Parts: sequence; structure tokens; C-alpha cells
Amino acid sequence: MTAFEFTTTKQIISEPGSLARLPEICANLGISKPYIITDPGIVQVGLLAQLDTAMSAKSLSYGTFSEVVADPPDHLVMAAVEAAIAAGADGIIGFGGGSSLDTAKLVALLVHSEQSLSDIYGIDNAEGPRLPLVLIPTTAGTGSEATAVAIVTTGETTKSGVVSKLLYPDVALLDAKLTLGLPAQVTAATGIDAMVHAIEAYTSVHKKNPYSDMVAKEALRLLSANLYEATFNGSNLAARQNMLLGACLAGQAFANSPVAAVHALAYPLGGRFHIPHGLSNSLVLPHVLRFNAKAAEHWYAELNECLAGSQPGDTTKQSCANFIRSMEQLILSLGIPTKLSELNISAEDLAMLAEDAMLQTRLLINNPVAVSFDDALNIYNAALIGIHNG
Repeated sequence: MTAFEFTTTKQIISEPGSLARLPEICANLGISKPYIITDPGIVQVGLLAQLDTAMSAKSLSYGTFSEVVADPPDHLVMAAVEAAIAAGADGIIGFGGGSSLDTAKLVALLVHSEQSLSDIYGIDNAEGPRLPLVLIPTTAGTGSEATAVAIVTTGETTKSGVVSKLLYPDVALLDAKLTLGLPAQVTAATGIDAMVHAIEAYTSVHKKNPYSDMVAKEALRLLSANLYEATFNGSNLAARQNMLLGACLAGQAFANSPVAAVHALAYPLGGRFHIPHGLSNSLVLPHVLRFNAKAAEHWYAELNECLAGSQPGDTTKQSCANFIRSMEQLILSLGIPTKLSELNISAEDLAMLAEDAMLQTRLLINNPVAVSFDDALNIYNAALIGIHNG
């Protein structure tokens, strides 16, 4: 018997066109003055206009903070909090990618709080109450709508996390129509990010449990079967909806069985070289999988069953090898960078990256194999060269 606790978002709505239900959702949550947290790109591509159409249909007015940037810094989060207070917001709607959703979580928590942002860094340091919160992802990657974590940039290359069950939204709304305009490379990189969440949740040595295993495997099945189609036929609404659901399920999985070395080695790439998070994960994933295989072979063999085109009847060793190679082939097929050297990273940078990675102890402790500085350096060296096609 495995003793565990599984927590997640109270309500998840997965339906193309469900943005139209937002006024009803607000009414159910007692929100009369919603405040939208989003980013300039959402405004530029016209997605905010879609939200406006939904709200206008019920004559529901709202305020907007649209200045969120990737890896939001602490001062930006506090600017959003002050703007929401000034607007008299009684509910927060996060609308966009993971950075917008993370910012929205913190705004909902801090509007009526006597705590400062710095008070709540870490695990379970936040206190309630928070404002009603709705999260609407426009990318299929982070799964932030189903996690109790928000990441904030606190220095030039450093980040801090807030972990609290208070950060789970009241409603997560998954509407694939909002993802139809995503560029192919963004779709690809964020999709690999979601797959990494599922893989690392399934192989985490802390808090791995039957429920997280179940949703991780279903997430991987959905993501592997739909990522290529969503990337190269972006108007396929069914594929896009499956990707959103897969990313959400992967978020549920790693919210309860945390991620490990892939993320630990990816974070320095974002912090030092501003490589998008999904792409950072993709660049190191194959090499961490090979490093972990000696301890995680049976888990990777089980996950191989979830990949499109997997072959039954192989030995555990063969299935593990097939899983790793299938992930490599998928990454190669997506046309995204596969080598650190393609992103102006040189061999001279790798020791610095390895030093940064070793600071990610909260992630590294979840890895099935202990990671030393030399291990991290070897993984980065392999990522510098990249995947060999053949």
C-alpha cells in the first residue's frame, strides 16, 4: 500500500470555445470586478479581443494588466498587485502562458494579504485568504493551471518559488481555440516541456504515487500522439485540445510528484542565456534520460508503452532504449534547436552552468540518480554536441 496525498485544481473545463463561459464562471465565483493578468503578446495577436467579446456578451467590464514578461521579476509582480488593488479587483483571471498564470496566482494571493512577496517564498509560507482565481492557458506546456507553484525572478540570474495549495485556481479553463495561432516552434518547445513534466513526475523518487503515475501516463500518451500534428498542422483543433489537456494532466502529475534533473539543468540555460524554458528542457532531456537509465530503466520501459508507435514484446532494456530514442526522434522531427552550440553556448560556459545547476537542490533530490558537478558537466557537454540523427 502506498500512502500519499494528491491535490489539484478544483474545477477543470476542457472544451473548445469554452472562453465564452467566462462570465458565467465569474458569476459563480462571485466576481463582479475581474482583473486580467496577461502579456503584451496576447494583446498583439488579438487574443485579448476574444476575451473582450466573451465578457461584452454579458456586459461584464474588467481591468487589465498586460505587462507580464517571461520569467517575471519580483518588481513586476508587485506592480501587478498594486494595479489590481487600484482597480478594486474582486477576482483575478490569468490569461496567457506560464508567466502570466504564475503572476496571476501571486496577485490573487497578495491583493488582500499583509504578507510581502518575499515573505512567501518557499514551501507553505503563504497565508490566505486569496481572491477568486481563474486560469486560462494559451500554450500547452507549463501546466501552471494545475500546479501550486509560482516562479519569480529575484536577481539577474536567480529565481525563487512560492509553493502553496492556495495557488491552485478555482477554475482552469482549457480552450484550444486560443492556441490556434501559436507559432510552430513555440508549440513544439512547450509541448516537450509538458512531456518532461510527465516523464519526471513518473520517475521522481519523492512523492511518486499511483494517482500521479496514472495522470502522467495519460498525459504522455496524449502529448506524444498529438505534438507533431499540432506543430505542423496548427489549425487541427482536436490535436490542440488534446495538447492542452495533456499539458494540464502533466501539471497535475508534477504538482504532486515533483520534477528533477532535467529542470535543474534547464533552469541555468534560462537564467544565463534567456533560452525559453521549454526549449531549455528539450536541449538537456535526451542526455539526462541516458544518464538516468541505469536506475530508471524499468520506469522508462513502462513509459514507452505511452508513446505513439511503441512496440510490445521487447525486454525492459530494449523498451527503455526505445523510449529514449523515440524522444530523441520526436525532438529532431520538430525542427527546434537540439544543440547548445546552436544557441551561442560554448564549452567555456559549461562549468558555470554546472555550478548553477548544483544549486537546484530542491529538484536534484527527486532524481533517480544522484547528480554531481562532474555529472552535470558531462550532461552539458553531451547537450553541446546534441542528438545524433541516425
